Amino acid sequence: MDRSGKPLSRRHLLGMGAALAVAGCATQQPAAPKPTPTTQPPPRPATTTATPDGPAVQLARASSGRHQVALTFHGAGDLSIAKQIHDTLGAAGAKATIMAVGTWLATSPDGIRMFHDSGHDIGNHTWSHGVMANMSSDTTLSEIERCRDKLAELLGTPGSFFRQSSAQTATQQELVEAGVAGYRRVLSYDIDGLDWKDPGPSVIRSAVATATAGSIVSLHLGHQGTVTALPGILTDLAARGLTPVTATELLS
Repeated sequence: MDRSGKPLSRRHLLGMGAALAVAGCATQQPAAPKPTPTTQPPPRPATTTATPDGPAVQLARASSGRHQVALTFHGAGDLSIAKQIHDTLGAAGAKATIMAVGTWLATSPDGIRMFHDSGHDIGNHTWSHGVMANMSSDTTLSEIERCRDKLAELLGTPGSFFRQSSAQTATQQELVEAGVAGYRRVLSYDIDGLDWKDPGPSVIRSAVATATAGSIVSLHLGHQGTVTALPGILTDLAARGLTPVTATELLS
């Protein structure tokens, strides 16, 4: 009914319902805003600098399949013998890797400079070439670091590799200490040229003839038998299509 007591018409009732609907809408709470997606932090840039943590990696031969070998020479002994080996390699256009002993660096610095300046690879073969298996970890580290520092003093580089002394392969402890000293790779070998035994040039040549593509060969600067055998070694390698390169190139 309206205020006069008369019943409301259907039209009035519909109008009131619409008004109430509008009022009800006006009192509704506004819709909650959609949550803003959480902003993720930008990804960290990739590390571009090698971190010298963990033991060095031991390498005894390459697996590239290239027809190359690495002739490595224990760097010690008479400088005149070292020069003959240097000149024989140069005449053949062959590259090698010299694993220098620290005491030799101290007494014959011109020897390592000669090989370095001719583009041969250089490595660290301990300070005194003792039996590392009998050394404490502290002594092992000292042997590596003293030779490293001497190489850096003479050449401005610590060398590309470390090699253990008096053993064909490094122990786990030696790999750890090499890593501590900053070397990422330990250069072992799969072919022993046997020249350290002075068995005669023919035996040395035959030992190296067992090298195959990817081999790393151990030889020595300070033995006359190596000088005599080297021309034949280089001839044999060439005949078999094997090129003597630095260890760095072999393992690249």
